[in-house]
Amino acid sequence: MSLIESELDIASSLRAAYADGQIQPFSAALANDVDAAYRIQDHNTDYALNMGGRRMVGRKIGLTSAAVQKQLGVDQPDYGVLFSDMWIEDGHNDTVVGLLQPKIEAEIAFGFKRDMEDPEANLANLVESIHWVAPALEIVDSRIADWQIGIVETIADNASSGRFVIGRRMPFSSKTEVVCCEMTLYEGSEVVSRGNGAACMGSPLAATLWLVQKMAKVGRPIRAGELVLSGALGPMVKVRKGLGYRAMIDGIGGVSVSFDC
Repeated sequence: MSLIESELDIASSLRAAYADGQIQPFSAALANDVDAAYRIQDHNTDYALNMGGRRMVGRKIGLTSAAVQKQLGVDQPDYGVLFSDMWIEDGHNDTVVGLLQPKIEAEIAFGFKRDMEDPEANLANLVESIHWVAPALEIVDSRIADWQIGIVETIADNASSGRFVIGRRMPFSSKTEVVCCEMTLYEGSEVVSRGNGAACMGSPLAATLWLVQKMAKVGRPIRAGELVLSGALGPMVKVRKGLGYRAMIDGIGGVSVSFDC
């Protein structure tokens, strides 16, 4: 993978954003080139693994909502990388320090027991390869000023990743209901978001199958022991300091986090 100078500059600016401040949108500089955006993401992933000492624990899927895809002018989701230092324990009192403009959404997470190297994998292959399922919260964040993102900004920015929380895991089987399950997200005692599994590309399994196939095709397959955040089940909400957030997903369970400072 070879990046041109402008792509390297964007990659460097994204890495430096937490110290130097949010950066301006760059879709025009990339001519809305999705492939260039993924080159930047891959470059920063390799930098994090090889130079930053970070450890990859899984992947995340973004843009699983049809409405958001339409807004950004795309017809498929995107993906990013999950690192171990992004993982918050369920129920933990966390801090917004280190985040720029965080928002939170509820998702379903899957853990894998097999490598997924086949780009032609089907739903049956996927179901046989999932070890566990759990409720999850994703704290999305953007290095782009005021969330002024298009498709290339969010892809290059590791799919607008921030942190994530995984609730209690339970064994997964073909009978596990992930489509009709209702999700409710609370901020304190107030309901701030509702949704269901069908809001995620019709099914979180459909979204995850897309990811499995995509990652195999690009030579970065999902590995046994890794996890996947399969996409939002409802609208995201802005994180507010001093408040707690709790998601309940029917049949899957609950997961929570708070931000005290």
